[in-house]
Amino acid sequence: MKGKNLWWMGNAVFLMVAVSPVVCQEQQRGASPESAELAPATVPAGQQSEPGQPRLQRRNPRYRLCKGDILDLHFPFTPEFNQTVTVQPDGYITLHGLGDLHVEGKTLPELTETLRVAYSKILHDPTLTVDLKDFEKPYFIVTGEVGHPGKFDLRGDTTVTQAVAVAGGLTSSAKHSQVLLFRGVSDNWVEVKKLDLKRMLQARNLAEDVHLQPGDLVFVPKNTLSKISPFIPRPSVGAYLNPYGW
Repeated sequence: MKGKNLWWMGNAVFLMVAVSPVVCQEQQRGASPESAELAPATVPAGQQSEPGQPRLQRRNPRYRLCKGDILDLHFPFTPEFNQTVTVQPDGYITLHGLGDLHVEGKTLPELTETLRVAYSKILHDPTLTVDLKDFEKPYFIVTGEVGHPGKFDLRGDTTVTQAVAVAGGLTSSAKHSQVLLFRGVSDNWVEVKKLDLKRMLQARNLAEDVHLQPGDLVFVPKNTLSKISPFIPRPSVGAYLNPYGW
C-alpha cells in the first residue's frame, strides 16, 4: 500500500505540471516569429455558451515569456544599463535603475516596447534590444501503467506510441486499448483523445498514432474507463487519473 501511495503521489506531481491553470508549454504550442492570426477553434457540442470556453486559438503565435526564462538586455548607446535577467517565479524581472517589472506572458516585441517606455523615464529616447538567452524546453508527460512514468523532453517529432516506449513501455496490467491523451486548449478546458494502442500495434498500422505537442500528458490506465468526454474542465482531469485509489 505504501508503494502504491508513493506511485500516486509521484503521478499527482506530473498531473499538476501538465494541467495547471496556466501552462507555459501550452502558450508556446506552434509558436513562431510570424505574426499571430486568429482562427476558429473546435468547441465542445452544446457548450458554446459556457464562460471561459475556448472560442479562438492563435495560429503561429509568438513565444511568450515564462518563469525561468533568461533574457539579455542590450543598450547600444548606454551600455551601463546592459544586463542579464531571469524571469522570477512570480513573473517579475529586476531592472537596473527601474526595479521590478512583470513580464511573464509577454512576447519579445511586447517586452521591448514595454522596456522602451519604462526606460524613457530615466533615459532620453532609449534604444535597446532583448534576446532570449534560455527558456523552458518543450516536454511531455507519460503516467499510469508504464515502466517509468515521468516528464520527458520533447525532442523532435514524437508520437504517443513512441512516448510510451520512452517511458519504459507498457506494464502487464496496462489497458492499452484506452490510452488517454490530455491536451490543453485553454486555461479552463482540456481536450481528451482516446487511443487504441492495442489495435494499432496488433494491426501494425500507426496511421492513427497522434503526434505530441508541448505539454501533452499521456495516461495509460489499468482498468476499463467509462464514458469519456472529448472536452473536460481542467479540474476534472484528476477524476480520470484517480478513479482506482491511486
